[in-house]
Amino acid sequence: MNLIEYVKQPWPWYVAGPLIGIMVPLLLIAGNKRLGVSSSLRHICAACFPANISFFKYDWKKETWNLFFVAGILAGGFLSITFLKDPQPLHLNADLVKDLKHYGVQNYSSLMPTDLFSWQTLFTVKGLVLTVGGGFLVGFGTRYAGGCTSGHAIMGLSTLQWPSLIATVCFMIGGLIMSNLILPFILQL
Repeated sequence: MNLIEYVKQPWPWYVAGPLIGIMVPLLLIAGNKRLGVSSSLRHICAACFPANISFFKYDWKKETWNLFFVAGILAGGFLSITFLKDPQPLHLNADLVKDLKHYGVQNYSSLMPTDLFSWQTLFTVKGLVLTVGGGFLVGFGTRYAGGCTSGHAIMGLSTLQWPSLIATVCFMIGGLIMSNLILPFILQL
């Protein structure tokens, strides 16, 4: 198997997990940097829209590395979808397929079902709730929790931060409630 074929395959948890985990000590050693993505929006706003708002009054130039980190994530996503895309159809669990059909989701050949996420469905009640409402809740929750899931669950837990443990537990509980109680109601709209 050549390198490209190896990279195209899903990596098992015991390879991907330690690769993500090794970033924590590397960032701490490299200058007491913290892994997280949500703070990059604050840095962009502070750099591009200087205003007399106390939240944006800080030395954002010290956090420029974070912007390169996020740019690398975007570039990696673009490269993988462009050059490493699997031509095989998406394989889903049979129970999930049955549940999706029950809620009227027929087209799930990609990671984002077009029955839920497309320009045609954006301006429906379901589309507005899922896209606009969901985006607002993610943004509000990230700001309210003082960071995103990667920041709290990877960086915060590994540095034994009590608030990150609480945030991560709440993220998991919220995800379970959303996927099992609220999402089925939204999908029936």
